[in-house]
Amino acid sequence: MEYERLIIERGEDHVASVTLNRPDKMNAFDSLLAEELYAAFMELDSCGSTRVILLKGAGRNFCAGIDVSEISGKSAMEYRRWVEKMERPLFCISKMQKPVICQVQGVAAANGLGLAASSDLVIASEDARMGLTAINLGLNCVGPVLPVLRCVGRKRALEFLLSGALVKAPEAMAMGLVNRVVPGENLEEEARKWAAGFASKSPLALQLAKSSFYTAEDMEYEKQFAFMNETFTRLCTSKDAHEGVLAFFEKREPHWEGQ
Repeated sequence: MEYERLIIERGEDHVASVTLNRPDKMNAFDSLLAEELYAAFMELDSCGSTRVILLKGAGRNFCAGIDVSEISGKSAMEYRRWVEKMERPLFCISKMQKPVICQVQGVAAANGLGLAASSDLVIASEDARMGLTAINLGLNCVGPVLPVLRCVGRKRALEFLLSGALVKAPEAMAMGLVNRVVPGENLEEEARKWAAGFASKSPLALQLAKSSFYTAEDMEYEKQFAFMNETFTRLCTSKDAHEGVLAFFEKREPHWEGQ
């Protein structure tokens, strides 16, 4: 598929990068970007050579949220369909097989922060800033706050939602929104190295780890263990599990088949 709002690159390290490519608009979501991002996620999730997806923004900023130039002149039903389109890339990440790592520089605001918070892992430059800023325009971020809530808890999520303030990356990491903070000049290199490290693992084990984590997340505690034990049992019968154990004893690199 050809993309107008994205740059898609597939590497030999089994990492595919998806770059939001509206730098003159701070990579804000318009309808086309939202549609293309969802399509790109689905395409790469079904790509056999891709094991990890690295999500980035072109230019100085990751993503400033939704392009407000699209917000006027709609009926209630049109607004409903429009906002669902904007949120679909956020929601789908937890349903994807492949891990999505978000690389954040500059500003990640509103739907941009929702996209980062929805990603499985986040690495940010130390000067990056993040917030749910729609309240400053007389709107709100009631969609993006949901993944933020899962990362930071009720009180901090409400503060994000109601204040519209931006916080710096080190503070965001302390809250649980970010996994790693690195100097801006090292962000590109460190993000790729980090993503490639995950992509070097068994693709089957990686995908089962992600899918079982999200499936079990909302289960009762005892049921979580039963479900995870069943997942581990299935994994133990795989070719990759046998290859990984054999390679460990033979002191060599494993050769994954993804089976």
